[in-house]
Amino acid sequence: MVTTANSSTEEPAVTAQDASAQDSPNPSEQGPEISLERVVKAYRTGSDTVRAVGGVDLEIARGEFFSLLGPSGCGKTTTMRMIAGFEEPTEGVVRLSGRDVTGVPANRRDVNMVFQSYALFPHMTVEANVAFGLERKRVPKAEIRRRVGEMLELVELGHRAKHRPAQLSGGQQQRVALARALVNEPGALLLDEPLGALDLKLRQSMQVELKRIQREVGITFVYVTHDQGEALTMSDRVAVMNNGLVEQLGTPAEIYERPATRFVADFIGTSNLLTGTIGAADAAGHHRVELGHDLTALVAELPKGLSAGDRAHLTVRPEKVRIGLERPGGDLSILPGTVAETVYMGSATHYQVSLANGAEVTVYQQNSSDSTLVAGRGEAVWLSWAPRHSYALPV
Repeated sequence: MVTTANSSTEEPAVTAQDASAQDSPNPSEQGPEISLERVVKAYRTGSDTVRAVGGVDLEIARGEFFSLLGPSGCGKTTTMRMIAGFEEPTEGVVRLSGRDVTGVPANRRDVNMVFQSYALFPHMTVEANVAFGLERKRVPKAEIRRRVGEMLELVELGHRAKHRPAQLSGGQQQRVALARALVNEPGALLLDEPLGALDLKLRQSMQVELKRIQREVGITFVYVTHDQGEALTMSDRVAVMNNGLVEQLGTPAEIYERPATRFVADFIGTSNLLTGTIGAADAAGHHRVELGHDLTALVAELPKGLSAGDRAHLTVRPEKVRIGLERPGGDLSILPGTVAETVYMGSATHYQVSLANGAEVTVYQQNSSDSTLVAGRGEAVWLSWAPRHSYALPV
């Protein structure tokens, strides 16, 4: 369904923004749009207490596209529902535009929420669906026509204003749902898996559309998803959640290139994971990682808490690894192996390569115009990658 957090009563809603308009500071002088301070959500199940969210601190800036990413049950939707006011924290504080809204009902918070199911009124036209919230707030008719028209143009559905939802595609219905939420001009828009019901190609197209719309309206989007591709494609920053906690917070590039934990490395894309013992740094400042069976790899730097002599996981992304029939030279991680499997994927070929220590390394090789299959199953190959492309994590 699509719901606006300020449309749940019969009388015109007074938003948090309206209530504090008289004494609000200049937006440029305010802090983050949304902040969570040590927020906990616990549920009683019989004699046990389960923490769905275990103490989250977050600051989300004005105009930011921010994603809460993680597997089912990690606490991301519960966190969003506490921002919206549909759930109250067991502990901690929720602030919107600097104002403590902990305990404030959903209809008095300056946020709107969009869910996976569109919940459009089937008997109403597109423009009537978009205008619904404004009419409930008794906005003047001329203002409603102007704002609805502008919003339908923004989502590229002006030519569908007189159609009914059943005459629209799934992607068009989702855009109507977005327009209905955005036309109320909330301080932030919360989106809970809104593209989950769409097929792959349409979902990918809508990812681009969502980012365009967010950039044009300039308001804060908070997006909940379990899809790593969605989060990396659209977000300015991503909070990766697991077991009710934020495991890592950063830009998509930071999350992908430098995961802070083994969980993040495994959950975001595909990552090779090799376990070994950290050795002393060489003349170039690279640490050797002894992987067993005379196999060694290099890592450019160690994170805090790891030093020579420690056991560690060495991770490297499949697209960073090069595969060839001859041993390469240079200051690289270089490992011999045997091809266990090859899979042709059209734009790339995926290799599974077995190492002498029993580990397997996945390699993605782009299929350029002049590329050919490097090796088939059972053939001996050499793997290599630059030390800056691998990173160490505590065991």
